[in-house]
Amino acid sequence: MTITCAIIDDEPLAAGLLKSYVEKTPFLQLIGSYGSAIEAMKELRTNPAQLLFLDIQMPELSGIELAKIIPNTTKIVFTTAFQQYAIEGYKVNALDYLMKPISYDDFLTAANKALDWFTIAQKQEVYARDRFMFIKSDYKLIRVSLDDLLYIEGLKDYVRFYMADGTRIMSLMNMKKLDDYLPHPEFLRTHRSFIVHMPLAQQIDRFRIVFGDQFIPVSDSYKEEVQEYLDVHTLV
Repeated sequence: MTITCAIIDDEPLAAGLLKSYVEKTPFLQLIGSYGSAIEAMKELRTNPAQLLFLDIQMPELSGIELAKIIPNTTKIVFTTAFQQYAIEGYKVNALDYLMKPISYDDFLTAANKALDWFTIAQKQEVYARDRFMFIKSDYKLIRVSLDDLLYIEGLKDYVRFYMADGTRIMSLMNMKKLDDYLPHPEFLRTHRSFIVHMPLAQQIDRFRIVFGDQFIPVSDSYKEEVQEYLDVHTLV
């Protein structure tokens, strides 16, 4: 995957350093470098970047102010010499916050966070659109239809997929990765060991999700998100 990015910094030396870091990071493609947020805002309307390396303290329009008006699909890594802006940065969902002077190690860590985010977003989009995925089971790749998937159970290093026709498929896989990739809120984590396809749930019994004779627990950690889903889909 290649991520398009832009640098916005009114300090030429800082911008030049970031440009050199982008050029030696294989999955980043620089499409613009701007000396002010005003200049960037004009250019990014016609040539948007997926990722911004954005200085916070700039004249006329600050990085924080710019972050509040750009599309949510554009992700941000803030760059600044001032620690006090960190909390504000995370309020606008920045992926990371880099303190100047920025080392390449810190830059690469932030860039990899962006790569992880865009990889997950891409898979979510593909699975939601195509409605299937292939999973490894033994030495085979098995096609799993999302529309026929009831729930998933985590079993240490393995997961078990429960299908509507009664089929069960075991795979060496990570529950967190599945939770990241599957469309939300259609698929909800209800417990550290369970992900449930909520539209196929047959009933809710004492805040347990029922599939036939199987009762899926909802733990306190996930209760709020499950309750929000139920509130939206309950006729009262």
